[in-house]
Amino acid sequence: MEKQITTFLTFQENNAEEAMNFYIGLFDNSRIIDIRRHGKGGPAKEGSVMMATFELNGKQFICSDSYVKHAWTFSPAISMYVECRTEEELNKLFDKLSEDGIVYMPLDNYGFSTKFGWVGDRFGVTWQLNFQ
Repeated sequence: MEKQITTFLTFQENNAEEAMNFYIGLFDNSRIIDIRRHGKGGPAKEGSVMMATFELNGKQFICSDSYVKHAWTFSPAISMYVECRTEEELNKLFDKLSEDGIVYMPLDNYGFSTKFGWVGDRFGVTWQLNFQ
């Protein structure tokens, strides 16, 4: 079997499942593939996500709830880049992903695209959204 490179999202507030479900609700052709949870008596909160595999628009992702509190979190230096099929899709994703998040670049024509926006969602994951 060929190995692939997969994006792994580490959540530190026990909200990996909430984020995963939020993302799945935004993108077509998306689903949860597998969830493994921490059990009773382990190092992590019982029921928290040890590792979950999911797809967004057919692309595989992995996420987990880290029981170790790291000195880092998500950074805009690495973001999800989404080529939107329609302007309506772009507007919807921008609105939903920026809600309770941060707008790094509002929707506009920046010369390299007719409409582009960059946001950090409420979980700290950053998204570059492009239309043409």
